[in-house]
Amino acid sequence: MSNPAADTVRKPGFPVPALVTSFIDGGFVPGGNGHLLPVHYPGNGRVVSELHEAGAGEVDQAVRSARAAFDSGPWPRLAIEERQAALHAIHDAILEHDEELAYLECLNTGIVMREVRQRHLRRAAYNFKFFAEVISQQPGEVWTQNKDYLTFVTREPAGVAALIAPWNAPLALASMKIAAAIAFGNTCVLKPSEQTPLSLARLVEIIHQAGVPAGVVNLVNGRGGVTGVALVDHPGIDRVAFTGGTATGRTIMQAAGKRLKPASVELGGKSANIIFADANLERALDGALLGIFSNNGQQCLAGSRILVEDAIFDDFVEAFTARARTLKVGDPMADDTELGPIASARHRDHVLSYVNIAQSQGAKLLTGGKAIEGDGYFMEPTAVLAADNDSRVCQEEIFGPFAAFLRFSGREEAAAIANNSPFGLVGYAWTQNLDTALWISRNVRTGLMWVNTPLMRELRAPFGGIKDSGIGRDGAAASRDFFTDEKTVTIPLTDVPLRKLGQG
Repeated sequence: MSNPAADTVRKPGFPVPALVTSFIDGGFVPGGNGHLLPVHYPGNGRVVSELHEAGAGEVDQAVRSARAAFDSGPWPRLAIEERQAALHAIHDAILEHDEELAYLECLNTGIVMREVRQRHLRRAAYNFKFFAEVISQQPGEVWTQNKDYLTFVTREPAGVAALIAPWNAPLALASMKIAAAIAFGNTCVLKPSEQTPLSLARLVEIIHQAGVPAGVVNLVNGRGGVTGVALVDHPGIDRVAFTGGTATGRTIMQAAGKRLKPASVELGGKSANIIFADANLERALDGALLGIFSNNGQQCLAGSRILVEDAIFDDFVEAFTARARTLKVGDPMADDTELGPIASARHRDHVLSYVNIAQSQGAKLLTGGKAIEGDGYFMEPTAVLAADNDSRVCQEEIFGPFAAFLRFSGREEAAAIANNSPFGLVGYAWTQNLDTALWISRNVRTGLMWVNTPLMRELRAPFGGIKDSGIGRDGAAASRDFFTDEKTVTIPLTDVPLRKLGQG
């Protein structure tokens, strides 16, 4: 396979900052003399920008801005209708800048720009519209069972939130956290991955141009061990929301726990995609390919363990392999590309290292397994026939366009294989039998189960994992619970007699 990278980065007329700095109290700050990090375009490996890393002092400045905006600014005190109007304005502004944001996201991540424009940007905009609707429908509680008292429960914004976003889908995932946090009246400090600062720096600027007051959404950039540590450990932070790898999630939970800060962490996955013999095999095949190869294979939701029932195993694997070989790997800015580059050279090498690992443990390489020579971080879509579910290729998150096939006989064995994993984020099942669909949904231990469909997010429902896939949930009620504190108020309805102390 020849190198599909474009000779030069396409320039559709959108500006790319030469230096990305923090955005604090309503504007970008000067870069100063801090540490600089290169920002690469995965399509050809070239440096397209530089990132100024925020140290502890700059993080403190951002948190103080958010703290002042929360403690004395207008945002937490606005009427719901006013906050809704601002969220709707952000929704509209994102759609007005969708081509620019899609370009910056593609330039930074290598995700196919068509996919960013059609899916990620629509989702990012909708996140703000969705939470505008959510906050208009929140009920309170009133307790009147004690005839002498009226007790009611309200929810108040929690304070300043640290929002830490991943590199694999920055706009879609960071916007969910920003929208949820500010919708309920909080302020926040966002830290993108140091690999992918471009689209989120522009998004934060657009949010302020849409009318959000200074200090409500701040941005700091840098590595987790520098900027992230300073942010999570800052005493001015009240909530920590993180999406990323499991090892980092554990570190964040520990740091937040030392200061008794609630933390929500959405982590990795090694999800089972279970295909029964009675499934609609055309849809199951389409779903399996989407489940592992969309977003360049770099998604925590990937159906990376494909479990196929005995009776259809050989035919299904053959059909999947044939389709995988015809995937168009290429320039992520081209509309006909189906699989773009891996996000970095280091990560591509990590993904490909599992070919030798799998073969050393008895796996058979079905297709792919090689880097594509030349500029950019491209690799062939890859699939192996694993020796068993205990092998590393089935137990460890690879986070790339790399599928492992396993054979099963009957729903009990399918559930046992699916559950034999340290992860529990999502699961997939394909069957035309209602009893099988209900049974497998109940018996596979995940936070979410998709039956006869891939990758559908219902934002009203909770989303999150169990085991090593994380703690906490996103969604209407789940985000409300995380980003607000309950307050109980009790008022007597009559002159309830009080004991008179000190009168003998």
